[in-house]
Amino acid sequence: MKVGMITLGCAKNTVDTEIMLGELRAKGYELTNDPARAHLLIINTCGFIQAAKEESIASILEMAEWKEKGVCRGILVSGCLTQRYGQQILEEMPEVDGVLGTGTLGQIDEVIKRVLAGERVLAVADPAYDYDTAPKRLRVTPKYSAYVKIAEGCDHRCSYCAIPLIRGAYRSRDRNSIIREVQDLSREGVQEINLIAQDVTRYGLDRYGRLGLASLLQDLLQIEGPAWFRLLYAYPTHFSPDLIDLMRKESRFVEYIDLPLQHISPRLLREMRRPDPAQPVLLDSEAVTLEPRHDAVH
Repeated sequence: MKVGMITLGCAKNTVDTEIMLGELRAKGYELTNDPARAHLLIINTCGFIQAAKEESIASILEMAEWKEKGVCRGILVSGCLTQRYGQQILEEMPEVDGVLGTGTLGQIDEVIKRVLAGERVLAVADPAYDYDTAPKRLRVTPKYSAYVKIAEGCDHRCSYCAIPLIRGAYRSRDRNSIIREVQDLSREGVQEINLIAQDVTRYGLDRYGRLGLASLLQDLLQIEGPAWFRLLYAYPTHFSPDLIDLMRKESRFVEYIDLPLQHISPRLLREMRRPDPAQPVLLDSEAVTLEPRHDAVH
């Protein structure tokens, strides 16, 4: 049984794809990047903004054509779009045979078997997937680079964003689980570790009652192998002085921060209903103003 997968959206969605691919490989499926050879095609969708929804729907319809011109026997749809609109997708898109939500990644083998038996399947539940117990991933990134999801979900209710509906409340992973994953990646020869979450700087607050990113990073820096660490999706509210100090002193951090530009504007923050205040960051008793570098804006 050959399975092909299309991945849309952000790096966090890429990690979900890798988890599903790892599960499929462990269950004995053959993976292919040629839709003409795939008996089953999976589209892991994005549903963050309207353009992403339209791209996801277009990809579903494009892959569904292989039912007529290839050997495809089923179309599965997963990801953010299905978590929010799973029932609607099944009702309005007869091309789709099965739907997986963001919290039911582990059911992929079961859903495939039900689809191949002729059933149309809706497998959407609570989005709280447990990444600490996820199977070994099959990475799709270059061999020298890997994403490591340290948390999932979001507790904010910004005016424009549906992430809390799609991914659930903010949930930090167990730090020992993260450390083991980075150790495994190091043994595989990965040189660049990209730590990702909806907000990496909030890591640990929900699980341990305190901000824990700087402490986690100090443990990860003890692992031999990775040459670079990168933080993706950081926010100023919890960008603590100890984190800034650690990044300043440690040469293995990439000189890069993925920080939303709108945080320089109090007006935009109010209109977005984002709780983050526009405040300076205190470091060594000095006020460090976070201002955009105009020569770095593309």
